[in-house]
Amino acid sequence: MSQLSFFSAEAVPPAVADLTGILAAPGQVVLVGHGDERAARLSVVVDGLWRAEALAEMIAEAGLEPEIGQTDEHSPLVRTAPDRRLSPIAANWTRGAVKTVPPQWLPGPRELRAWTLAAGVPEADRYLLGLDPHAPDTHSALASALMRVGIAPTLIGTRGMHPALRISGRRRLSRLVENVGEPPDHVEALQLWPRTQ
Repeated sequence: MSQLSFFSAEAVPPAVADLTGILAAPGQVVLVGHGDERAARLSVVVDGLWRAEALAEMIAEAGLEPEIGQTDEHSPLVRTAPDRRLSPIAANWTRGAVKTVPPQWLPGPRELRAWTLAAGVPEADRYLLGLDPHAPDTHSALASALMRVGIAPTLIGTRGMHPALRISGRRRLSRLVENVGEPPDHVEALQLWPRTQ
């Protein structure tokens, strides 16, 4: 077990805002209900049940109720129950029905962990943080946000269905690894988690 970093996701107390990392990935936020009952729900389709379970754990740690299901194509889906505490996130991350990135948003350790859990994959000696192919206007803003926290990425795959921010170089990868903390206790997670060697 490596020494716990002061900046690691494990060292930061959970908060509802952590879940904005899901929106940096291909996650969605929708408003539900009317008037005083207006609430929002976050959801993301992932490529493995371990991802859904680890994100459900983060949702629960933030004090929200997680739900795990599957899409019609049998992909794992994790979402929150509708909750009023998510309404400000919905307001900040959407313009009309279009997903946007709030100008002040910075991915802290737990946001980076949620993003990695939702859509992070290794690529040789680099690491990719997946982006939402249906929200191309968010890509540059997310690259800038990552740059502002000291992890300068390269935007790749913008014309296909797998856009991502590629993180390369030992220093940048070390910073990512330090931030996201230890992988979930699952064999697939160990293979897909960021590392420096």
